[in-house]
Amino acid sequence: MLKFDFNTFMHIDGENDYNYKIHDIREKLEKKESMLDWYDVDTTISKSEFDKIVKVSNYVRKNADVFLVIGIGGSYLGSKAIIDMFKPYFKKDDVEIIFAGFSLSSTYLKELLDYIKDKEVIVNVISKSGTTLEPNITFNAVYGIMKKKYNKTQLQKRIIITTDKKKGKLRELINKEKFISFKVPDNIGGRFSVFTAVGLLPIAVSNINIMRLLEGVRRGKKNIDKCFIYAIIRDILYKKGRKIESFTVYEPKLYYFTEWIKQLFGETQGKNNLGLFPVSVVNSRDLHSLGQYYQQGDPIIFETVINVVNNKDIKVTNKSLNKINNIATIKVAEAHAPHTPSNIICMDHLNEENVGELMYFFMVSASIGAYLLGVDPFNQPGVEDYKKLLMEGIKKI
Repeated sequence: MLKFDFNTFMHIDGENDYNYKIHDIREKLEKKESMLDWYDVDTTISKSEFDKIVKVSNYVRKNADVFLVIGIGGSYLGSKAIIDMFKPYFKKDDVEIIFAGFSLSSTYLKELLDYIKDKEVIVNVISKSGTTLEPNITFNAVYGIMKKKYNKTQLQKRIIITTDKKKGKLRELINKEKFISFKVPDNIGGRFSVFTAVGLLPIAVSNINIMRLLEGVRRGKKNIDKCFIYAIIRDILYKKGRKIESFTVYEPKLYYFTEWIKQLFGETQGKNNLGLFPVSVVNSRDLHSLGQYYQQGDPIIFETVINVVNNKDIKVTNKSLNKINNIATIKVAEAHAPHTPSNIICMDHLNEENVGELMYFFMVSASIGAYLLGVDPFNQPGVEDYKKLLMEGIKKI
């Protein structure tokens, strides 16, 4: 269960000024006019695709030491976020899931290739176009090692490609080599794709219950009004000069979840010289570095605090550490409130249903916020510009 507190540490007015916009935005969402197939579970993932994910993930767990997921941005951040939320801090998994293809670090790639050369590896490369530079470089390097290590029949069970259903270089490779494949849906952008095969296959390999995750997404529809409230609060604060939103967590397992949120909001709303700048902090660690700024620095920040109420517990000096952490969540927000206001969103437990519901909440809220700003939630022209310039530079080497 999720609980939303937009009042205790957040005092604003002007919400009624948005009533005339709400109807139009609701209509856009419900009609799913553009890139909105993620808005309903039934158009996010089909039963046949779901069943195939379960079957392939079972095979991977039985036949791999390493499951290597190659992708960048929305192709990996969602699944990485969810896996990290449920993975024990110190217990080694039966199948090690490694994410790659998100940087141009030669050191990382060299050490990765050295690490996997003597292991049983299954690869999942994720790219709709098949030409995105970072995953393309990594996949080509890994594919070269795999072709030396496995014969053609073995490769057909060890190369999994998630890409456009009809076109692109990776789809051509699938057709030629008969590799296992999943489709990147046409009407779901990368940062909204975590509940498609893009995100669900790695999550299923990690043995997280993806059916419960999708039930949480389905349950998220009941929070649409809360999505509007949150999006409107953000818009009002932005217009009042709060330019930075801090996504603040008190459970380190949520670190990559905040990385996913940063992409979601940054890429969805940061256009036309508009949009809040998303940052993240992990407390109480960052209270000893950034906490001073939050309490007495330039008042350009507000916080959205995401808390897990009931964690595994341990007694310290005869007191519950989980309760101490929860007290810290509230008391820090209280301390920050005169200078840095806070929204509070709580999960009663860290489980699949709550995570699905929470991620859906943010996906809808990000889209509503973009509509309020008057920008297209589903494009990323700035990203395309950097890609073009980068490729022009590489051609000159």
